[in-house]
Amino acid sequence: MVPSPLSPASHPMSFDGPCGGGRTLRAASARLMATSGPAAPGSSAATAGIIIIGDEILKGQTQDTNSSFMCRRLRSLGVRVARVSVVPDEVSAIADEVASFASRFTFVLTSGGIGPTHDDVTFEAVAKAFGEKLTPHPELVALVLKFFDQTHEQCPETHLHYDAEGTFKYPLVSVHNVYIFPGIPALMERALDGLAHLFHSEHTRFHTRVIYVSADEILLAPILGEVATTFQGRVSVGSYPDWVSNYYRVKLTLDSESEQELEEADRFLREKLPPGVVVPLVTDCISSAAEEVYGLASSGSALGEKVAAALQTIEEALERYDLSQLCVGFNGGKDCTALLHLVHAALQRRRPLRQEKLQVLYIRTGSPFPEVEQFIQATVQRYSIQLCAVDGSIREALSRLKEQRPQLDAVLMGTRRTDPYSRTLTPMCATDPDWPQYMRVNPLLDWTYRDIWEFLRKLFVPYCVLYDKGYTSLGSAADTQRNPALRYTDQRGRPGYRPAHELQDPHEERTARR
Repeated sequence: MVPSPLSPASHPMSFDGPCGGGRTLRAASARLMATSGPAAPGSSAATAGIIIIGDEILKGQTQDTNSSFMCRRLRSLGVRVARVSVVPDEVSAIADEVASFASRFTFVLTSGGIGPTHDDVTFEAVAKAFGEKLTPHPELVALVLKFFDQTHEQCPETHLHYDAEGTFKYPLVSVHNVYIFPGIPALMERALDGLAHLFHSEHTRFHTRVIYVSADEILLAPILGEVATTFQGRVSVGSYPDWVSNYYRVKLTLDSESEQELEEADRFLREKLPPGVVVPLVTDCISSAAEEVYGLASSGSALGEKVAAALQTIEEALERYDLSQLCVGFNGGKDCTALLHLVHAALQRRRPLRQEKLQVLYIRTGSPFPEVEQFIQATVQRYSIQLCAVDGSIREALSRLKEQRPQLDAVLMGTRRTDPYSRTLTPMCATDPDWPQYMRVNPLLDWTYRDIWEFLRKLFVPYCVLYDKGYTSLGSAADTQRNPALRYTDQRGRPGYRPAHELQDPHEERTARR
């Protein structure tokens, strides 16, 4: 995109920086003219309004990422973003929004509409907003001629040119308190980073606390209302439900310009919350799996002893078979999820420099739940494993697997003794003579339903979200229902289901399977 050499009565600013990042962009020259604007009650922070310009945003053809970046960057500079607006490529619509924002906020940042094509009308619109004339700006004309050899009127299809040193210069125009940024994200981000000093506040800094809780938002509403009332005008309270996380239900945020006020609000809120609902946020249990799992194995607890025994079986399999000769059976269920994490930890400990990926076998039977399919794909990415999906019954799938990957000799399975036909199994046992021949490795045989859940939740291992919606054993969508033992009625008389890890009687684990 070629910057237009036309601008309203303006203050041109330019910045230089490396192509692709690395060195901080530097502002060459700048002149700031900002009006005062409204702030939050009790706030002295400068305010900003962001105007995103483009029909393609409103049509859903392009996803806006510029406003998100601007909000984060301005907040880090001590500027409170008060409004974000998206307007079409229409002169009047842009001009009206610019005029309105300019009178209300300290800074106005626009993004988009400054190229050479027919729908790039931002300069014209800003000029109209302030009653200015649109005329060639000598410095902008000189820049365009220097870097593009001709103006956009002469060559509307010219693209941005990178010079031989790998740096570029891009002009940024400001009119009063309005700053006109490009719409291309890479250019906009470099421009805002390079001219950050124009917006930086020496007197304002925003402080934030985040609390994750396992309680439902409806139960938190009275408490949050009390916090908001007590600290009104000094601390803002945010509440954001999460329907995907296995370990928290709501993310709570506290924001303030005063760190002392924030600390008081944080302490007040934590004292009001029910005991035990605040949970840590663990975003990565994978990279530290070996440390956590082997630490649990040596803890001396009842679960630790079972973890140690399972690791011994897994390590024996790793001694006997190369990674090309074994795979982990994985259908997205809780047992095989625990098994995969154990195997991953053992590989981290025993083969930290391995390049070969662990193979995982997914036997797709019947009508799989979409949530299960999504979880399996997320798990493949999370653990960086190689997935082999085979359709059909277990026997049919193993036969196909033998044909497709004849080098495979062993399958690690999440079988427990309480599973059908599993009471007499041993940690390592061959398949029956009339089945495709594999060594079945069963590290979890002596684990219980409660052991599985204690292991997963103690180490914050992600599991399929269906287990948080009343399912305790997953088959296909055609033969699996929510477990009635988990059904409850809330205070408003509405039915619901508790998560699987709250099942009281482990013998009811499979009662919802047909």
